[in-house]
This record gives sequence, C-alpha cells and structure tokens, in this order.
Amino acid sequence: MTTVLVVDDQFLIRAGLVGLLRAAPGVEVVGEAGDGAEAVVLAAETTPDVILMDIRMPGMNGIEATRRILAQASGIPPRILVLTTFDLDEYVYGALRAGACGFLLKDSGPERLLAAVAAVGGGDALFAPSVTRRLVEAYARQSTGERPTDLNALTSRELEVLKLIARGLSNLEIADRLYISEATVKTHLNRTMTKLDLASRAQAVVIAYESGLVVPGR
Repeated sequence: MTTVLVVDDQFLIRAGLVGLLRAAPGVEVVGEAGDGAEAVVLAAETTPDVILMDIRMPGMNGIEATRRILAQASGIPPRILVLTTFDLDEYVYGALRAGACGFLLKDSGPERLLAAVAAVGGGDALFAPSVTRRLVEAYARQSTGERPTDLNALTSRELEVLKLIARGLSNLEIADRLYISEATVKTHLNRTMTKLDLASRAQAVVIAYESGLVVPGR
C-alpha cells in the first residue's frame, strides 16, 4: 500500500486528485493540505510514502515546504512529486534542488498520475525524456554563477550511468543499454549520489547539466 499526501491550494484540483487516488487500488490518501505550512505539519504527522506537491501557493510555497519536509524526516523520507502547469516554471528548478523526485503536469490524465505515484513510490524518479529535455535545456540556459560540480570522484561507469539518467532513461533502460543488471544500475547511482552529496535522482539530473557532462540539445 502506497500512502499519499496531496498538497494544492486550489480546492477543486486537490479534491479531484484525492478522489482519483482513493479510487485506485494499492493507494491510501493519508491527508490533504492547502498550503506549504500545512503540508509540513501533515507530513510529520502522517509520514506518507509520496507527496504530490503544488509549487505556487499562498504563504509557504512548495519549494520551501519540500525543503522543510525532507529536513525534518526521520527514517525513510517521503518521495516528493511536484505538480506544475509546466510553462517552464522557474519554481520547478528550485523544487528539484530542494530534493523533489520529479514533476507531473497538472493536465496529465488519470493513468499518468497513477503511474507517476507508483513510479515515485517504488523509488524511481519521474522524468519522461521529452519533458526532461525541455526542462533541463531551459535550466541550463540560466546563468547560476556557481562553479561546476567536480565529477572526478566518479568512475567511468558511474559517469555513463549519470549521463543516461540525465537523458531521462529509467533504470531498466539504462541496464539494457549498458548490458548490466538493473540492481547494478541502482548501485552505481547510489554511489554517485553519495560521492556528490545528492539527495535525489532529480538533483543528479541537474548536476549532470550544470557540470557540462551532458550538453542540452545533443
């Protein structure tokens, strides 16, 4: 059973998400919040497996809520899936940096939503290649003024895996591409995240582009 907390300031959208999730087998909605501050409190009380997190909300936004929820989590932290209208919203970048595991378009169909919750709840990140490309290319065009992350600590195989993750491939697709097991892919990814002090697969995608390991458009 995957437990889910739904966070959105628009009542009708939130109610629709809750209704859809409650009707799905294997999913339990443990709470719903209308803003970031309420989400932080409910996340601590209900310890959900997955949080559907809106970004633009009055008071505390989804970025700050994501940061606080993950900082206060004891044990296994919740997997946070950002909800966005995806007009290349600059707030999405902040959410990924804060530790969100991926993003979902608000106009996605029911099947896509349920698949996203299942994927994130299972420990994967939600990055459809076409959407990822648009997001990271726009992100990479922004000048952050930060020094690129040093990837010298990574092995050649870890660099290969990181490149493919940044291209939007799933663990299974990476395993097929490199002729290794899916478990080995997870091992390489975990080692990469430990070496680079990353909290999520989403942050690994951002780092791959920021460092120049992967170049937008190629």
